[in-house]
Amino acid sequence: MRVAALVTGGKDSALALYRVLKEGHEVAYLVTMIPQRDDSWMYHFPNIALTDLFAEASGIPLVKAETSGVKEEEVEDLKRLLAELDVDGVVSGAVFSEYQKSRIDRVCQEVGKKSVTPLWHENPLRLMRELIDLRFEVMIAGVYAYGLDQNWLGRRIDRSALDELVELKRKYQISIIGEGGEFETLVLYAPYFRKRIQIVDAEVIWENGSGYLSIKGAELA
Repeated sequence: MRVAALVTGGKDSALALYRVLKEGHEVAYLVTMIPQRDDSWMYHFPNIALTDLFAEASGIPLVKAETSGVKEEEVEDLKRLLAELDVDGVVSGAVFSEYQKSRIDRVCQEVGKKSVTPLWHENPLRLMRELIDLRFEVMIAGVYAYGLDQNWLGRRIDRSALDELVELKRKYQISIIGEGGEFETLVLYAPYFRKRIQIVDAEVIWENGSGYLSIKGAELA
């Protein structure tokens, strides 16, 4: 099937892309929506510009569009973009977010394309282990939940970090994949990358117990 893959630069969309490539689908485009506000309901905001490097590293053309970030209006912005693409399906990295999946499903139905969700309702711990086993290099780029402090910013997700996330889930009931907004990630390397994304300059933005890494400079190496 010829598909477009929604990507944010984070781990879930990157793993969903890996799955469809592994299954032999033709990924014609990567698609990124760039919200004009930092409280978008549907899309990542910090460091979304790094999807340019993600696409270049993947060797797959990137299609981008701006969106207001206003609830529901941003779904229509996505619909307009997807309607223009000559693909049969749209891939997304939704795992448990009914809000996200229901809207992507509706948009796909309205533009005559299949909604493909390779990770839907899979076990979060197995997904995290899969990322580690496949040697994805995933960096924590934002933390927004109790138990996740400033020391997590810039940290790679490895077995030690995963063990700590499991313990934080036990203590505070956070999602170990961060789909409740507990944390955001950046993928610096994936099995389908031709080059690795290297962060050369970043600033910590921290306020009231949460924050993120603002990437000031990055390159392919």
